[in-house]
Amino acid sequence: MILDISIVIIYSVALLLIFLYALAQLNLFVNYLKAKKANKTAPVFDFSNSEEIPFVTIQLPVYNELYVMERLLNNIAKIDYPSDKLEIQVLDDSTDESFQKTAAHIETLRASGLDILHIHRKERIGFKAGALKEGLKTAKGEFIAIFDADFLPKKDWLQQTIPFFKDEKIGVVQTRWGHINRDYSLLTKIQAFALDFHFVLEQVGRNFGNHFINFNGTAGVWRKSCIIDAGNWEGDTLTEDLDLSYRAQLKKWKFKYLEDVETPAELPVVISAAKSQQFRWNKGAAENFQKLYVKLLKDPSVSFKTKFHSFFHLLNSSMFLLILTVAVLSVPMLYIKAAHPEWAVVFYILAGFAFSTVIFFMCYWLTYSKIHGGGFKNFLKYIGMFFTFFSVAMGFSVHNSIAVLEGHFGKKSDFIRTPKFNISTLKESWKGNKYLTKNVSGNTIIEGILMLYFAFGMYSAFVVGKEDGDFGLFPFHLMLFIGFGFVFFKSLLSRT
Repeated sequence: MILDISIVIIYSVALLLIFLYALAQLNLFVNYLKAKKANKTAPVFDFSNSEEIPFVTIQLPVYNELYVMERLLNNIAKIDYPSDKLEIQVLDDSTDESFQKTAAHIETLRASGLDILHIHRKERIGFKAGALKEGLKTAKGEFIAIFDADFLPKKDWLQQTIPFFKDEKIGVVQTRWGHINRDYSLLTKIQAFALDFHFVLEQVGRNFGNHFINFNGTAGVWRKSCIIDAGNWEGDTLTEDLDLSYRAQLKKWKFKYLEDVETPAELPVVISAAKSQQFRWNKGAAENFQKLYVKLLKDPSVSFKTKFHSFFHLLNSSMFLLILTVAVLSVPMLYIKAAHPEWAVVFYILAGFAFSTVIFFMCYWLTYSKIHGGGFKNFLKYIGMFFTFFSVAMGFSVHNSIAVLEGHFGKKSDFIRTPKFNISTLKESWKGNKYLTKNVSGNTIIEGILMLYFAFGMYSAFVVGKEDGDFGLFPFHLMLFIGFGFVFFKSLLSRT
């Protein structure tokens, strides 16, 4: 009896927190609609006046990027900006043969008249944050644009972003990520689906509501004085971008998000690479919650609504832990429900939390229709993509929950870069990529076990409760079975 009550309480609390998170997303949905109706104008630099054009430094933090360095450097060399107002820093911590190839390519570009520097540290202290901080020491620019190795900004990118810094209160201008290989596979479509939600609804919704948003580590520009004022880059979390973003906004710097400026990039095409990226993002978010939220909570100048949104922003990754909890407990909940018909009211109330799914469905449709267009055909495609995405997202919940727990409990780990591939069609193979790991992790074994566990959950629907069974959770268990099965088998195949 005590065990049954404990399971119901934990299950209920997890559902309640997910519901509150859904309400936060619903508020961002409303903010987004308001933002589209608003006609906000901002002062901008007049780029026809050479005296108003500020000096910009582009920083390219890279580490062992053998497959994409040539593409990155050739693309950056095409940036349209006055040559006397632009420098490029290649912050190269590489330890493999990519370093020599990059050095030779940079010499060629320098000979063409490009102001480009190749900066190398002997020790990779602080990982990406350390490299950015090192480059900042000698950066000549008043503004610092940052691009990861897989990003391909368009030639007029600086002309679209830098003008907004005429407002001296703006510390960061962030652009929306695009995806050059969105349609490569189901895995890339799922990743694009999730990222589009963040870069459309969440970033616009928070920015319009004057809540804290984050620089996304790339495809954005910092005011150099903002970086310094906020305490500079720090490498004590795995998401140095989120860390500095919150410290800057606590210092009252404003962030400007440009939804209509898209910066294309490459999505991981192998699940092991996607997992390493997810691990870093999710653990880093938890680390930043521990590092920053109490300070934010105590700040009397920050509104209650912003504190509420920041709570769920920094705990965004912790939703995976709640989802995993609900998923695992949902199977014994079937048997508890059958054993305790006197608790019927409780189970009716818990069923009401399914409204969270309706909220998510509505919010993700807004994002999907923004990217792909509306209409009945696209809506039908969206329905399939929505349930596919949530199935696979739940399949990632073990891997991501471990990352979250490590972040909250302070377990330190290295900054593991996401392998890049420089491929966009199925005709190109990723199997020769030297940076991929070949080991089967313990997480993968757990994912396989959970696939079987939720198969048992589906079987349980036929044997519990009344003579005709209890199929209320059957769709949920089916999605979990598919999600964990997808992640399990994809993880095995990514080793070959």
